[in-house]
Amino acid sequence: MTIWRFDAIGTRWEIEGDLGGGDRAVVGDLIEHFDRDWSRFRADSAVTRLATAGGALESADAAPMLDAYQAVSDATAGAVNPLVGASLEALGYDPDYTLTPGRPVAARGDWTDVISWTAQGATASAPALIDVGALGKGRLVDVVFAALSDVTGDLVVDAGGDMRVRGAVVRTALEHPFDAAKAIGVVELRDAALCGSAINRRAWGDGLHHVLDARTGQPVRTWAAAWALGADAMRADAVATALFFDGGPELADDWGIEWVRMTTDGTAERSPGWPGELFVARPRTT
Repeated sequence: MTIWRFDAIGTRWEIEGDLGGGDRAVVGDLIEHFDRDWSRFRADSAVTRLATAGGALESADAAPMLDAYQAVSDATAGAVNPLVGASLEALGYDPDYTLTPGRPVAARGDWTDVISWTAQGATASAPALIDVGALGKGRLVDVVFAALSDVTGDLVVDAGGDMRVRGAVVRTALEHPFDAAKAIGVVELRDAALCGSAINRRAWGDGLHHVLDARTGQPVRTWAAAWALGADAMRADAVATALFFDGGPELADDWGIEWVRMTTDGTAERSPGWPGELFVARPRTT
Protein backbone atom coordinates (compact mmCIF):
# COMPACT_ATOMS: atom_id res chain seq x y z
CA MET A 1 0.00 0.00 0.00
CA THR A 2 1.00 3.58 -0.54
CA ILE A 3 0.33 6.65 1.60
CA TRP A 4 -0.93 9.76 -0.15
CA ARG A 5 -0.40 12.96 1.89
CA PHE A 6 -1.84 16.34 1.00
CA ASP A 7 -3.33 19.46 2.58
CA ALA A 8 -6.99 20.41 2.17
CA ILE A 9 -9.75 22.19 4.12
CA GLY A 10 -7.13 23.57 6.50
CA THR A 11 -5.79 20.20 7.65
CA ARG A 12 -3.36 17.43 6.72
CA TRP A 13 -4.78 14.36 5.00
CA GLU A 14 -3.30 10.89 4.75
CA ILE A 15 -4.98 8.24 2.63
CA GLU A 16 -3.44 4.79 2.79
CA GLY A 17 -4.42 2.20 0.19
CA ASP A 18 -3.85 1.00 -3.35
CA LEU A 19 -5.19 4.10 -5.09
CA GLY A 20 -4.79 4.80 -8.77
CA GLY A 21 -4.42 8.15 -10.46
CA GLY A 22 -8.13 8.26 -11.21
CA ASP A 23 -8.94 7.72 -7.53
CA ARG A 24 -6.86 10.72 -6.57
CA ALA A 25 -8.63 12.90 -9.09
CA VAL A 26 -12.03 11.82 -7.73
CA VAL A 27 -10.97 12.58 -4.15
CA GLY A 28 -9.63 15.99 -5.14
CA ASP A 29 -12.87 16.89 -6.90
CA LEU A 30 -15.00 15.77 -3.94
CA ILE A 31 -13.00 17.81 -1.45
CA GLU A 32 -13.03 20.90 -3.65
CA HIS A 33 -16.80 20.63 -4.16
CA PHE A 34 -17.46 20.21 -0.43
CA ASP A 35 -15.17 23.13 0.43
CA ARG A 36 -16.81 25.35 -2.17
CA ASP A 37 -20.20 24.61 -0.64
CA TRP A 38 -19.45 24.64 3.09
CA SER A 39 -16.29 26.62 3.90
CA ARG A 40 -16.96 29.85 5.76
CA PHE A 41 -13.34 30.84 5.04
CA ARG A 42 -13.90 31.14 1.28
CA ALA A 43 -15.35 34.29 -0.23
CA ASP A 44 -16.75 32.24 -3.10
CA SER A 45 -18.45 29.54 -1.01
CA ALA A 46 -22.18 28.91 -0.83
CA VAL A 47 -22.33 29.40 2.95
CA THR A 48 -20.59 32.78 2.59
CA ARG A 49 -23.32 33.76 0.13
CA LEU A 50 -26.01 32.58 2.59
CA ALA A 51 -24.36 34.62 5.34
CA THR A 52 -24.76 37.83 3.37
CA ALA A 53 -28.01 37.30 1.50
CA GLY A 54 -29.73 34.12 2.63
CA GLY A 55 -31.14 31.86 -0.06
CA ALA A 56 -30.59 28.28 -1.16
CA LEU A 57 -27.63 25.90 -1.23
CA GLU A 58 -27.91 22.78 -3.34
CA SER A 59 -26.00 19.91 -1.73
CA ALA A 60 -26.62 16.25 -0.95
CA ASP A 61 -24.57 16.78 2.21
CA ALA A 62 -27.03 19.25 3.71
CA ALA A 63 -29.66 16.82 4.99
CA PRO A 64 -27.28 14.30 6.62
CA MET A 65 -25.32 17.07 8.35
CA LEU A 66 -28.26 19.19 9.44
CA ASP A 67 -30.23 16.16 10.62
CA ALA A 68 -27.24 15.29 12.80
CA TYR A 69 -26.90 18.89 13.97
CA GLN A 70 -30.53 18.91 15.07
CA ALA A 71 -29.97 15.75 17.12
CA VAL A 72 -26.82 17.16 18.72
CA SER A 73 -28.45 20.52 19.37
CA ASP A 74 -31.42 18.85 21.05
CA ALA A 75 -29.17 16.58 23.13
CA THR A 76 -27.00 19.46 24.38
CA ALA A 77 -29.86 21.92 25.01
CA GLY A 78 -28.60 24.18 22.23
CA ALA A 79 -24.92 24.23 23.18
CA VAL A 80 -24.05 22.87 19.72
CA ASN A 81 -25.55 24.93 16.92
CA PRO A 82 -24.63 25.26 13.21
CA LEU A 83 -24.97 29.06 13.41
CA VAL A 84 -22.00 29.29 15.79
CA GLY A 85 -19.94 30.73 12.92
CA ALA A 86 -20.89 34.27 13.96
CA SER A 87 -19.73 33.50 17.52
CA LEU A 88 -16.37 32.24 16.25
CA GLU A 89 -15.90 35.31 14.08
CA ALA A 90 -16.71 37.58 17.04
CA LEU A 91 -13.77 36.02 18.90
CA GLY A 92 -11.41 36.56 15.96
CA TYR A 93 -11.60 33.18 14.23
CA ASP A 94 -12.71 34.69 10.95
CA PRO A 95 -11.80 34.25 7.27
CA ASP A 96 -8.92 36.73 7.62
CA TYR A 97 -7.63 34.98 10.77
CA THR A 98 -7.48 38.28 12.61
CA LEU A 99 -7.47 36.35 15.92
CA THR A 100 -8.39 39.58 17.67
CA PRO A 101 -11.23 38.81 20.07
CA GLY A 102 -14.19 41.08 20.47
CA ARG A 103 -17.23 40.74 22.68
CA PRO A 104 -18.64 37.18 22.74
CA VAL A 105 -21.80 36.74 20.71
CA ALA A 106 -24.29 33.94 21.33
CA ALA A 107 -25.50 32.03 18.28
CA ARG A 108 -29.15 32.29 17.32
CA GLY A 109 -31.03 29.75 19.38
CA ASP A 110 -33.86 29.54 16.87
CA TRP A 111 -31.61 28.20 14.10
CA THR A 112 -34.19 25.70 12.85
CA ASP A 113 -36.57 28.62 12.22
CA VAL A 114 -33.96 30.21 9.96
CA ILE A 115 -32.39 27.13 8.32
CA SER A 116 -34.51 24.50 6.58
CA TRP A 117 -33.37 21.55 4.53
CA THR A 118 -34.43 18.74 2.25
CA ALA A 119 -32.60 15.92 0.49
CA GLN A 120 -31.68 18.44 -2.21
CA GLY A 121 -30.10 21.14 -0.05
CA ALA A 122 -30.55 23.85 2.58
CA THR A 123 -32.26 27.23 2.63
CA ALA A 124 -31.63 30.25 4.85
CA SER A 125 -34.72 32.44 5.19
CA ALA A 126 -32.49 35.29 6.37
CA PRO A 127 -28.74 35.94 6.27
CA ALA A 128 -27.11 33.35 8.52
CA LEU A 129 -23.56 32.02 8.79
CA ILE A 130 -23.55 28.22 8.86
CA ASP A 131 -20.50 26.54 10.37
CA VAL A 132 -20.37 22.75 9.98
CA GLY A 133 -17.12 22.38 11.93
CA ALA A 134 -18.62 20.11 14.59
CA LEU A 135 -19.22 17.33 12.07
CA GLY A 136 -18.36 18.53 8.59
CA LYS A 137 -14.89 17.05 8.45
CA GLY A 138 -16.29 13.70 9.51
CA ARG A 139 -18.92 13.92 6.79
CA LEU A 140 -16.23 14.61 4.20
CA VAL A 141 -14.16 11.65 5.44
CA ASP A 142 -17.24 9.45 4.94
CA VAL A 143 -17.82 10.85 1.44
CA VAL A 144 -14.20 10.23 0.43
CA PHE A 145 -14.26 6.77 2.03
CA ALA A 146 -17.38 5.83 0.08
CA ALA A 147 -15.86 7.08 -3.16
CA LEU A 148 -12.95 4.68 -2.62
CA SER A 149 -15.16 1.64 -2.00
CA ASP A 150 -13.79 -0.11 -5.09
CA VAL A 151 -10.18 0.17 -3.92
CA THR A 152 -9.03 -3.33 -3.09
CA GLY A 153 -7.45 -4.28 0.23
CA ASP A 154 -7.04 -2.18 3.33
CA LEU A 155 -7.99 1.49 3.40
CA VAL A 156 -7.36 4.34 5.83
CA VAL A 157 -8.74 7.85 5.31
CA ASP A 158 -7.34 10.27 7.90
CA ALA A 159 -8.16 14.00 7.85
CA GLY A 160 -6.26 15.66 10.66
CA GLY A 161 -7.03 12.89 13.14
CA ASP A 162 -10.59 12.20 12.03
CA MET A 163 -10.20 8.78 10.46
CA ARG A 164 -12.10 5.87 9.04
CA VAL A 165 -10.54 2.44 8.57
CA ARG A 166 -11.35 -0.67 6.55
CA GLY A 167 -9.52 -3.98 6.71
CA ALA A 168 -6.39 -4.33 8.83
CA VAL A 169 -6.32 -3.18 12.46
CA VAL A 170 -4.90 0.31 12.96
CA ARG A 171 -3.51 1.08 16.42
CA THR A 172 -4.07 4.74 17.25
CA ALA A 173 -2.88 6.91 20.13
CA LEU A 174 -5.11 9.48 21.84
CA GLU A 175 -2.95 12.60 21.88
CA HIS A 176 -2.65 14.38 25.22
CA PRO A 177 -4.25 17.81 24.76
CA PHE A 178 -1.56 19.53 26.82
CA ASP A 179 1.51 17.65 25.51
CA ALA A 180 1.50 16.41 21.92
CA ALA A 181 4.46 14.14 22.68
CA LYS A 182 2.29 12.08 25.05
CA ALA A 183 -0.85 9.97 24.76
CA ILE A 184 -3.58 9.37 27.32
CA GLY A 185 -4.44 6.02 25.78
CA VAL A 186 -4.54 3.83 22.68
CA VAL A 187 -7.26 2.08 20.73
CA GLU A 188 -7.29 -0.40 17.87
CA LEU A 189 -9.56 0.39 14.92
CA ARG A 190 -10.99 -2.09 12.48
CA ASP A 191 -13.82 -1.25 10.11
CA ALA A 192 -14.64 1.79 12.21
CA ALA A 193 -14.20 5.55 12.53
CA LEU A 194 -12.44 7.53 15.26
CA CYS A 195 -12.79 11.30 15.61
CA GLY A 196 -11.44 13.67 18.22
CA SER A 197 -11.69 17.29 19.28
CA ALA A 198 -9.47 19.23 21.66
CA ILE A 199 -9.06 22.77 22.93
CA ASN A 200 -5.39 22.89 21.91
CA ARG A 201 -6.42 22.65 18.26
CA ARG A 202 -7.33 25.96 16.62
CA ALA A 203 -6.45 27.89 19.76
CA TRP A 204 -5.40 31.51 19.97
CA GLY A 205 -5.07 34.15 22.67
CA ASP A 206 -5.64 33.54 26.36
CA GLY A 207 -8.08 30.67 26.74
CA LEU A 208 -9.56 31.11 23.27
CA HIS A 209 -10.24 28.07 21.12
CA HIS A 210 -12.76 26.78 18.59
CA VAL A 211 -15.04 24.73 20.90
CA LEU A 212 -17.69 27.24 21.93
CA ASP A 213 -20.94 27.02 23.82
CA ALA A 214 -23.31 28.44 21.23
CA ARG A 215 -25.64 29.68 23.98
CA THR A 216 -23.01 32.11 25.28
CA GLY A 217 -20.40 32.41 22.53
CA GLN A 218 -17.75 31.54 25.09
CA PRO A 219 -15.10 28.78 24.84
CA VAL A 220 -15.77 25.73 27.00
CA ARG A 221 -13.72 25.45 30.20
CA THR A 222 -14.48 22.07 31.81
CA TRP A 223 -13.44 19.59 29.13
CA ALA A 224 -10.13 19.63 27.25
CA ALA A 225 -10.53 16.82 24.71
CA ALA A 226 -12.90 14.12 23.53
CA TRP A 227 -12.72 11.11 21.22
CA ALA A 228 -15.58 9.12 19.72
CA LEU A 229 -15.50 5.70 18.07
CA GLY A 230 -18.32 4.60 15.79
CA ALA A 231 -19.35 3.10 12.50
CA ASP A 232 -19.11 6.35 10.52
CA ALA A 233 -17.00 9.48 10.89
CA MET A 234 -19.75 12.11 10.73
CA ARG A 235 -21.60 10.86 13.81
CA ALA A 236 -18.33 10.17 15.62
CA ASP A 237 -17.21 13.73 14.86
CA ALA A 238 -20.54 15.12 16.08
CA VAL A 239 -20.33 13.17 19.34
CA ALA A 240 -16.72 14.29 19.89
CA THR A 241 -18.07 17.84 20.04
CA ALA A 242 -21.22 16.97 22.00
CA LEU A 243 -19.08 15.38 24.72
CA PHE A 244 -17.91 18.84 25.80
CA PHE A 245 -21.44 19.43 27.12
CA ASP A 246 -24.12 17.80 29.24
CA GLY A 247 -26.11 15.43 27.06
CA GLY A 248 -23.15 14.28 24.99
CA PRO A 249 -22.78 10.85 26.63
CA GLU A 250 -26.50 10.18 26.27
CA LEU A 251 -26.40 11.02 22.56
CA ALA A 252 -23.39 8.73 22.15
CA ASP A 253 -25.33 5.92 23.78
CA ASP A 254 -28.32 6.54 21.49
CA TRP A 255 -26.05 6.37 18.43
CA GLY A 256 -24.03 3.35 19.62
CA ILE A 257 -20.79 5.32 19.91
CA GLU A 258 -18.04 4.62 22.46
CA TRP A 259 -16.04 7.52 23.79
CA VAL A 260 -13.37 9.06 26.01
CA ARG A 261 -13.17 12.61 27.30
CA MET A 262 -10.60 14.43 29.42
CA THR A 263 -11.17 17.33 31.79
CA THR A 264 -8.99 20.42 31.96
CA ASP A 265 -7.67 19.17 35.31
CA GLY A 266 -6.28 16.03 33.67
CA THR A 267 -8.73 13.28 34.60
CA ALA A 268 -10.34 11.11 31.94
CA GLU A 269 -13.77 9.55 31.68
CA ARG A 270 -14.85 6.77 29.32
CA SER A 271 -17.97 5.02 28.19
CA PRO A 272 -18.53 1.56 29.70
CA GLY A 273 -17.88 -0.16 26.38
CA TRP A 274 -14.75 1.75 25.35
CA PRO A 275 -12.54 -0.93 23.75
CA GLY A 276 -9.15 0.74 24.11
CA GLU A 277 -6.62 1.28 26.86
CA LEU A 278 -6.46 4.43 28.99
CA PHE A 279 -3.50 5.36 31.15
CA VAL A 280 -5.48 7.60 33.52
CA ALA A 281 -9.22 7.13 33.71
CA ARG A 282 -12.32 6.89 35.79
CA PRO A 283 -15.44 5.08 34.57
CA ARG A 284 -18.64 6.97 33.95
CA THR A 285 -20.98 6.26 36.84
CA THR A 286 -24.16 8.01 35.69
